[in-house]
Amino acid sequence: MNTTPLPFGTRPTADDDRSTLHGDCLRCHALCCTALGFERSADFAVDKPAGIPCPQLATDHRCTIHDALRARGYRGCTVYDCFGAGQIVSAATADRHPGRARTAFPRVQHLHEMLWHLHDAAHRTYDPDTAADARALTEEIHTAVTAVTTGTTPNRTEPDIPDLHARVRALLRGVSDEIRGSYPPIDEDRPRLAAGVDLAGADLRHRRVYAADLRGACLIGADLRGCDLTDADLLGADLRDARIDDADLSRALYVTSPQIGAARGNRCTRLPADIPPPSHFR
Repeated sequence: MNTTPLPFGTRPTADDDRSTLHGDCLRCHALCCTALGFERSADFAVDKPAGIPCPQLATDHRCTIHDALRARGYRGCTVYDCFGAGQIVSAATADRHPGRARTAFPRVQHLHEMLWHLHDAAHRTYDPDTAADARALTEEIHTAVTAVTTGTTPNRTEPDIPDLHARVRALLRGVSDEIRGSYPPIDEDRPRLAAGVDLAGADLRHRRVYAADLRGACLIGADLRGCDLTDADLLGADLRDARIDDADLSRALYVTSPQIGAARGNRCTRLPADIPPPSHFR
């Protein structure tokens, strides 16, 4: 997959692929390794406060244990994706304004994640007006990214990211309801499949999970081996250690690379075309 970002200032549209919305560490000044913090856990070997460089970071912004992150206790790093924010912020600010880069980075990541999902919505909706709304929101978000990284906007106003998030969320919900509404209702067998439900460790292999509303669901350690998740809404679902061997997520709604990277799959796991299989999928 081509992950070479477009030149800074070039705006991918909702009609483009999402290759520019993957992190490119070679073009980033290790912003995630500096700006973000983490606590010692199963995902990280040490505590690291936000704003402090990771102890594994070299002076050239490269990770000294990149090829052995999982083995050294940094599993969280292997599933992380900034959605392309790192290279955008680095190109715009890091050399001249390192302080602004650290502040801008999490905000641009949030905006780029919205772009990722808007691309999905624009291509999956059956309604041309909704697709047009997705494209319009995409343009607004690109303007917000420019404002955050350079401090310049046409009217010099700070972008209202919470408002953008609320409008994107509403559009994503509408597209999800539209697509899933063409299927018959899912039965009420326990455990119930619904947004936000706790399905940690649940065996879902014999349940109908396609077109299910699993938005924000806890699927930690859930068994989804061989399941068809076509048109299932997985926005914000927690897939840590979920078994997705031989499962079909190629047409699931709102799937991200970090979700897939946190799960356990194999070479037969079917993924969306623009999400590469993680190295631990064997």
